Amino acid sequence: MSNITFTMIKPDAVADGHIGAILGKIAEGGFKIKALKLTQLTVADAKKFYEVHAERPFYGELVEFMSSGPIVAAVLEKDNAVEDFRTLIGATNPAEAAEGTIRKMFARSIGENAVHGSDSDENALIEAQFHFSGREIF
Repeated sequence: MSNITFTMIKPDAVADGHIGAILGKIAEGGFKIKALKLTQLTVADAKKFYEVHAERPFYGELVEFMSSGPIVAAVLEKDNAVEDFRTLIGATNPAEAAEGTIRKMFARSIGENAVHGSDSDENALIEAQFHFSGREIF
């Protein structure tokens, strides 16, 4: 399943008006959009989506932030999708992200870092199925 990944354009980037520019960078990176929607996570959704981080000190802030406003959820396709997308988005901390990466260009901070990207092929599938039904992915 190494040809798909999942991403979310986070509430900070949506509020800052960066949806179009980020989707443009994704397209320029050679990714094909297989599913796309503007939605908003409830607190319960955010807790479930990020439950892998439940024991971490930033979990509460992450849940609050991710449920604070609309997001854009997307399933992307490309050979080597997970690794290539993580390269495209850059380091979690935008101050450490490479020039030209999405986080370097659009993130506010390490906590409000513009986009989420799956960290494994297995999580890409789980995350895609969390946000989209089978008939919503093309």
